[in-house]
Amino acid sequence: MIRHIVLFTAKDKAHIDQMIEGLSLLTRISHARRLEIARNRKADQFGNDIDVVVYGEFDNETELAAYKAHELYQESIRRARPLRELRLAADYDVSTDARFVSAACGVQLSPRIVSTDGA
Repeated sequence: MIRHIVLFTAKDKAHIDQMIEGLSLLTRISHARRLEIARNRKADQFGNDIDVVVYGEFDNETELAAYKAHELYQESIRRARPLRELRLAADYDVSTDARFVSAACGVQLSPRIVSTDGA
């Protein structure tokens, strides 16, 4: 599974709702397993510069590429780009790139990481 995370800052804080509205078009694209558009709660103790978060999960690179090629993706860019100051994006494959996975009882090492000291 591919996780796709994009962080945005708005040029003008008064336009955050308008930016969210434009980005929300992305939720109508069927290639994502999960897609969320959210306003940052700005509760971090070290930095709260990010205004909007896009979080997506895709079965594979092909689905992510189809999502990015979709006409609603292009329309979303057309609406959001003039309103944003900064855009940061990251993609990773959970099965090969993630070093840790969450579990109900805390954090555990992924199966790829094996201890050789018997611990």
